[in-house]
Amino acid sequence: MRDLALAPPYASPLTGGLADSLFARAAESPTMPVLARRTGASATWEEVSAVEFRDEVVDLAKGLIASGIQPGTRVAIMARTRYEWTVLCHALWTVGAEVVPVYPTSSREQVEWILRDAGCVAVLVEDEQSVMTVGSVCAQLPRLRHVWQLDAGALDQLVARGEAIPAATVDSLRRIVLPDTTAVVAYTSGTSGHAMGCALSHRGLAFICDTLLAGWGHVAAPPGEQGSVLAFLPFSHVYGLMIQSLCIRGGLLMGHEPDLGADALSTSLRSFRPTYLYAVPSLLEKIYKNFLRASQLSGRGALFERAAGTARDFAAATERQRLGRGSGPGFDLRMQHALYERTVYRKLRATLGGRVLRATSGGSPLSRDLSLFYEGIGIYVHDGYGLTETSGGITMQPYGREKSGTVGQPLPGTAIKVAEDGEILVRGPSVFQGYIGEPAATRAALRDGWLATGDLGRLDGEGYLTITGRKKDIIVTSSGKSVAPAALEQRLRMHPLVHQAVVVGDNRPCVGALITLDPEFLADWRAALSLQGDAPAREAREENALREEIGRAVAAANSSVSRSESIRVFRVLPEPFDVSNGLLTPSMKLRRDEIVRRYALEIDAMYQSRTRPARPPVRTDASVWDEDNVFR
Repeated sequence: MRDLALAPPYASPLTGGLADSLFARAAESPTMPVLARRTGASATWEEVSAVEFRDEVVDLAKGLIASGIQPGTRVAIMARTRYEWTVLCHALWTVGAEVVPVYPTSSREQVEWILRDAGCVAVLVEDEQSVMTVGSVCAQLPRLRHVWQLDAGALDQLVARGEAIPAATVDSLRRIVLPDTTAVVAYTSGTSGHAMGCALSHRGLAFICDTLLAGWGHVAAPPGEQGSVLAFLPFSHVYGLMIQSLCIRGGLLMGHEPDLGADALSTSLRSFRPTYLYAVPSLLEKIYKNFLRASQLSGRGALFERAAGTARDFAAATERQRLGRGSGPGFDLRMQHALYERTVYRKLRATLGGRVLRATSGGSPLSRDLSLFYEGIGIYVHDGYGLTETSGGITMQPYGREKSGTVGQPLPGTAIKVAEDGEILVRGPSVFQGYIGEPAATRAALRDGWLATGDLGRLDGEGYLTITGRKKDIIVTSSGKSVAPAALEQRLRMHPLVHQAVVVGDNRPCVGALITLDPEFLADWRAALSLQGDAPAREAREENALREEIGRAVAAANSSVSRSESIRVFRVLPEPFDVSNGLLTPSMKLRRDEIVRRYALEIDAMYQSRTRPARPPVRTDASVWDEDNVFR
């Protein structure tokens, strides 16, 4: 082993279950708003106090008891990020049941596997379509007794069913929940093979939240104000669950937005006006591209690009100063930054509600350039790291010593080390209890108390962790060169036209890429070409122009890697990778093996074209591209 980083110990104060915090809040600050909800399509948010939330949870818990839900039974929630998700989740924890999150976009086969593997006795779904999905597999689920539908008034029906249950019964069940009781069975993304259920304890989930709140809770809002978070990431993912518990345990006002569409999310951000933002890199990339697209459509594209460059330069200089490596931004840079603050940055922040002070990115690494951009416009993004098996985040940027391009340092009480082969190993209170029904897989993952994450990374001399990729995703070319695809894919996606990218090249002579295009930027790009001539001629010129533009995106991605690691061939695909076509997991991760299998013919053609000299290569930068490069 090498590069050991061990943070100071931290003892979680948890003595019961996760639901206890909401009961304590209701007793100490009954009128404090803890949730906000909307009725119908209204943009007005109605605040829900701690005591109102507690009473809703108790009433629903009575209905669960009346329906036979007991401590240790498993109940699935198959719904988007809604107010009702939070209420039911805490009601289940109150009676000692285990929550099994299921993505509402899951296929019939995925739903059947999770409900059967977990042995769920009940499932809450959102709509009629989900009822039909569950109904189609009920014959294979002998333990399933209840299918509740949110949009058909299921929660009200449960409350009515439990009217005769005394509140004391609910309280007695809550008090027997212990910290090491399983709170959640969260399924892995299943990018290869079937998904496995990770048993997460109340203690593990609380440890992460309490540690983050103790060290970073003060940055969630201006001094003296209550912090607020708009929850839109899926609660079906451990990251979303962590956000939910952070808000409830930390007294942050939480709103819910189930629709991840750009219009719905933008409207909610503007009306709810959160002080803190939790997101994933793909969303932060999309927001940046939307900023760029809006500026181009208004004729201010050049202004935005200058302002973005100044933001990154200002943030980089500020970072050098806080790390003791420089004197900070110079006079000219400060003046430029002040000018763009008045004319550009303030308007960009307004699109996120105008009150966001900081943000956290998780799920996958955030590029350094994007991190610097957001810091430069006034929103520092803490890039953290965690996985389902660790109950959420296990690293964070140390306050006042943030280093963009890394995922920060281990949380207090958590240890991280990097094995000789580059795999990240983790130890701490938040590590999962094991995979349910999979003892062999659990033993393989837990090695002498250390969790083998499957992720690759490195620790610098100051204990900052940088993620370099997934161990199983490493590409080995026919010349024996090992290439981690994540960084190249991340750089490709920064080009406005590129929507998705998958780097390939196992047992091939060089690295290649499959690329999908962003339809909105593609339409704008086509309109800006203004090509003349008949249709066939315009299409041919457009195809050549597009090939050259994507070639520039590839050249930019290659600029920070060696020649042997660079992308030498690519193919633009006609449709995106999506959950519906089986090429993304419900948590939006690439199913690499399936993508390579599905596009085997295109990949073969891509590499064969490289060996044919009949078609002249498209040159974009002589210092980067060789004479034999052909781009498809």
